[in-house]
Amino acid sequence: MVMRILMAGSSGFLGTRLVDRLTSDGHQVTRLVRRPARTPDERQWTPSAAQLDPAVVAEADAVVNLAGAGVGDKRWSDDYKKLIRSSRVDTTTTLAITIAGLPAADRPSVLLNSSAIGWYGDTGDRTVEEDAPAGEGFLADVSRVWEAATRPAEDAGVRVVRLRTGLPLHRDGGMLQPQLRPIKLGLGGRLGSGRQWWSWISLRDWLDAAAFLLDGDYIAGPVNGVGPDPATNADFTRELARQLHRPAIIPVPALALKVALGGFAQDILTSTRVLPGVLTKAGFKYRHPDLRSALHAALTE
Repeated sequence: MVMRILMAGSSGFLGTRLVDRLTSDGHQVTRLVRRPARTPDERQWTPSAAQLDPAVVAEADAVVNLAGAGVGDKRWSDDYKKLIRSSRVDTTTTLAITIAGLPAADRPSVLLNSSAIGWYGDTGDRTVEEDAPAGEGFLADVSRVWEAATRPAEDAGVRVVRLRTGLPLHRDGGMLQPQLRPIKLGLGGRLGSGRQWWSWISLRDWLDAAAFLLDGDYIAGPVNGVGPDPATNADFTRELARQLHRPAIIPVPALALKVALGGFAQDILTSTRVLPGVLTKAGFKYRHPDLRSALHAALTE
């Protein structure tokens, strides 16, 4: 079914690619922007002031919210941590309340709202699925209030999907991009102990999953946007180096990461072993179910 989709966060690493994917599927995508609209497919809003024209939302069959300051873009100063939180909560709250305030006949049928596997905190070697409670730490706390902000739309009867994205793999962004140069120079290696679990997903599979969830009118609630085969950082680094035909023998000590990255280092060193329970049960088919094929796609596609 062709849908009219309203999207927040369309200019980010995932958002730009999801716009391309959805429009190539024939959907009509309208992008929410914080500056004055410049093109027919843009609408202005000010989520920090809870300003969004309800008529813009009423035109949509579905709403996608990927907005949020990048957790790895800067050191985590107190001000930047506030921005990480507010950029997610303000956008989600504004959308959810606006959706709930519309007459039932004018509400979009689904809100696909971004979240993160940071919800689970540090799981060590223990695998978790969507029914696991929130963990501890800054990102877990952010994820908790972020997801709670969708509640007005859910209470109004709209299908709400909270997509807990893991580590999308592509050479042009995400967690993979900053690792490529050191390894290509022969200076790469495991981060910290290397025993922490990373729950990755290929970019193509993430895009497929987002489209699948928009169409899947029986899926609601939290959904782990991860691949089926999480890997330790040591195994991840070893496979990446193998595909780049470089050694990966110089480990980066945890202390060095903390000095260089501040609070964000904790996210890199946290072990989050997450499985895609909902997607698997719903019959979602991965193009890249294993790390080798996912990294190959990330480096070549």
